[in-house]
Amino acid sequence: MAGTWGRFNVVALVLGFAFLYLPIVLLIIFSFNESRLVTVWAGFSTRWYGEMLNNRGLLDAAWVTARVAFLSATVATVLGTMAAVALTRYVRFRGRLLFSGMVFAPLVMPEVITGLSLLLLFVAIGFDRGFATVTLAHITFSMCFVAVVVQSRLISFDESLEEAAMDLGATPAKAFFQVTLPVIMPAVIAGWMLAFTLSLDDLVIASFTSGPGATTLPMKIYSQVRLGVTPEINAVCTILIGIVAIGVIITSLVNKRREVLRRREEATP
Repeated sequence: MAGTWGRFNVVALVLGFAFLYLPIVLLIIFSFNESRLVTVWAGFSTRWYGEMLNNRGLLDAAWVTARVAFLSATVATVLGTMAAVALTRYVRFRGRLLFSGMVFAPLVMPEVITGLSLLLLFVAIGFDRGFATVTLAHITFSMCFVAVVVQSRLISFDESLEEAAMDLGATPAKAFFQVTLPVIMPAVIAGWMLAFTLSLDDLVIASFTSGPGATTLPMKIYSQVRLGVTPEINAVCTILIGIVAIGVIITSLVNKRREVLRRREEATP
């Protein structure tokens, strides 16, 4: 019975990974296809990566996407961390339920509703749509993800460390930046990376809030795919997959090294 269940688990695992990653593998393979027809293999070639580097529209969209992702992730990390601290440390204050609901609402709000509401807001206040509106929109929906990640770490944080620092003369702000922040920094970094990835991936909200000169890469890819998938699109997507994969690997290695160093410090008498 154990062997049967073992084989079943292996088959289920293989099928699950194949369902998730086989399309990505095919996309990467066909990005090196010589033929312009993305479904017909005509030999190995890197010509489409060269064509992509000469495509000014794709490069401009990629630059806009990178800037929006970096700025929105950074601001969302600061605001999300502050929200997590408020929700964790100040259990009782007037309006806490409303504040908590407003922070976490974008988690369950459909992106179409979020994008439309932001569009109506920008139109109502006369804010011209462009780079700034896309950045503000991404901060709005990614901040809640940072708050969730950081709050989960703060819940298990030992507040006596902060209290000891303040007993030794540190101000609350100094105790937070020198004691609490270094401890929760892995969660803060994870929140930043999550916000950065969500911004890179967003299409719906950016479509509502973008304007002239603020076309993001997902929007550019979607507009070209509607006319037919080209090998250049496969090359762009392959590079994005590589960037995300490298980021995940680096983060995993850093966290593993941090864990090893922590265990060594605990084992040292």
